[in-house]
Amino acid sequence: MAIAILNSSAEWVGRFGNARKPTAVTIGNFDGVHIGHRKILWEVAELARSANAMSAVLTFYPHPSRILRPETAPGLLQTLPQRLAEFDRACIDAALVLNFDDELAKESAETFVQSYLVNVLRTRTVFVGANFRFGHKQAGDVTLLTHLGRKNGFDVQIIEPLALDGVVVSSSAIRLALREGRVEQAARMLGHPFTLEGAVQSGTGLGRKLVVPTLNLATQQETLPQNGVYATEVVIGGRTYQAVTNVGVRPTFDGQKLAIESHLFDFSRDLTSGAMAVKFLTRLRDERKFSGPGALRDQILKDIDQAKVLFARPQAANH
Repeated sequence: MAIAILNSSAEWVGRFGNARKPTAVTIGNFDGVHIGHRKILWEVAELARSANAMSAVLTFYPHPSRILRPETAPGLLQTLPQRLAEFDRACIDAALVLNFDDELAKESAETFVQSYLVNVLRTRTVFVGANFRFGHKQAGDVTLLTHLGRKNGFDVQIIEPLALDGVVVSSSAIRLALREGRVEQAARMLGHPFTLEGAVQSGTGLGRKLVVPTLNLATQQETLPQNGVYATEVVIGGRTYQAVTNVGVRPTFDGQKLAIESHLFDFSRDLTSGAMAVKFLTRLRDERKFSGPGALRDQILKDIDQAKVLFARPQAANH
């Protein structure tokens, strides 16, 4: 059964009624649902099943930093639909997506707990990270949440962060890895290759005429890997193709606008629309300017050969 997505307290009560089950819930932004997030989500789902409760996520849109600190708000790793799809894959029963605005930002920690955890979600257990903060000016922490839980009849489970290669797994660490082109490290933290989703869009046609045919991706995602050429997998029409993908401005053609262009192996269709996803596996090289289309084409053919060698390795089948 697909996850239920509700956007207000009234919607939650209207959907599940006055006789609704209690919940096991986790609270957070969950941008770029990574292996640490997934561990929490699975624990929420497992506890809910064993306790005859609903598993739930309480999350926010837009990201609170867009309201609280817009000048320093990070580019997001995922769109809201992508996050909700991750919750669904983790077998969460329902998500309450609160509109984060100035009014919600001004709610005290105590009011937030009473309004949502107690009155709406009827929380039995809440799972949060050790550095969880909530309420006006982030005045609430896990100590206050635990105190409020004792008063209102719910438990607080504090989940310690995971670390990989000496780095704490976090959305910020994944963003940094991507900005530096370290897509393999990002994949380890995410638990799968970083993926850009969107739609095929028409390009200039120069690549098909002068170099190699490509499909251009238009995406709403805000965080992109560092400009360069990558070995990738591209999903079109439910089928996955090996590919090389360039993220950049096409300096050989004096381009100015960022483009995400993929050359798919064993693919000859001339598409100008439709859903498309690009999974980034390995960085091959920097983007650079060549003397002309011929020199660029020669380099891309070398990139394709290099990517095919990588795909032929046994571990490539595990992506």
